[in-house]
Amino acid sequence: MSKKRVLITGASGFVGYHLIKEALKNGLEVYAAVRKSSDVAHLKDFDIQYTDLDYTSADRLKADLEEKQYHYIIHAAGTTKAKTRAVYEEINAEYSKNLAIAASTANIRLEKFVFVSSLAALGPLKDLSARIQDDSTAHPVTNYGASKLLAEQYLAEFTTLPLLVIRPTAVYGPREKDLFILFDSISKGLEPHIGSFKQQLSFVYVKDLARVIIRALQLPLVHKAYNISDGGVYDRYALAAYTRKALNKKTFKFHLPVPLVALMASFMDFIYADSKHTPTLNKEKMAELTAVNWACNTEHAKADLGYAPEYDLEKGVMQTVKWYKLNNWL
Repeated sequence: MSKKRVLITGASGFVGYHLIKEALKNGLEVYAAVRKSSDVAHLKDFDIQYTDLDYTSADRLKADLEEKQYHYIIHAAGTTKAKTRAVYEEINAEYSKNLAIAASTANIRLEKFVFVSSLAALGPLKDLSARIQDDSTAHPVTNYGASKLLAEQYLAEFTTLPLLVIRPTAVYGPREKDLFILFDSISKGLEPHIGSFKQQLSFVYVKDLARVIIRALQLPLVHKAYNISDGGVYDRYALAAYTRKALNKKTFKFHLPVPLVALMASFMDFIYADSKHTPTLNKEKMAELTAVNWACNTEHAKADLGYAPEYDLEKGVMQTVKWYKLNNWL
C-alpha cells in the first residue's frame, strides 16, 4: 500500500523540523518545501524529498502540486520578522493565497490543507478573567498578527479547499531561537522582566503542536479554526522560574521600565533600518511582550481533534533545556 504524500512548507524552520519528524513517524511520505538558500543540514538524516516552490505564482505552484500529487498540504511557511506591514502581508498572506488558488484548482486529490496561523492573528485580551476563544473577535496588535489574520481571511474564501486553521500560541522547544534568548540569559545568572504589571501567558511545546497538526490531517473536519496551547495559564514569571529550576541556577531578577525597553526597541529598529535583518527586540515585539492576556481556550481542539498535550510548561522546559545542553547551545 502506497504512503500518503504530504507537502510541508517552511520545512527548514523550527516548527517545520518537528512537523517532518512527526509526519515520518506516522508513515507519511514527506516533501519538504525549502528555498535554495535555506540551510537544510539539520534535515540530512530524514528520508524526505525536497521541492522549491515559487509562492509568487499560483500557476507555477499549481504545476508543482499536479506533478507531485500531494494528499495533504501543511502550510507553515511565513515570516515572523519583517520591516514593514507590506512585507508581512506579501509573505504571510499573499503567498498563502497563491498556494490556496493552486491547491483549489489543481487536478489532485487533496484531503486536507492545514494553515499554521498564530494566536497573534486574534491578538491578546485586556481582561485577565477571560480567555481567547477560537471565534474571538480579532484585534491583532502587531503587523505580523494582522498579516496572519489576513491570510486566514483570504483562505476562508476558498470554499472548496479542505481547510483547517491551527493557531498556536508561543511555541518553544528544541531548536527554538527567540525564547532561547531568555534561557541563555538565565544560564548566565540574569533574569530580566519588562515592567511589573500582571500578565497571563500561554505556551505550547513544539512536539505537542506537531502531533496535533499531523493528527488533524486524517480527520474529516474542515473549515474550522483552533487555538492551540498546552491548556495552562501562566503568570509572567513561570517560564523563567521553570528555566531556573531546569538549569539549577540562581539569578539576579530585575524589572526594566516599559518606557526604557520601548526606547531600546526603537533604537534597535533605527540601528537595523538599512539591514536586511530585523532585531529580536523591536517595536513590533514590544506590543506582544507587554500584552496583558495571552491565555486561550483549547477545549474545542481537545474535543474535535483529540488534542491531548503531553507537556505542560515545566516538563517542556526541562526537555528543552536538556536539548540545548546536549547540543551546546547552553
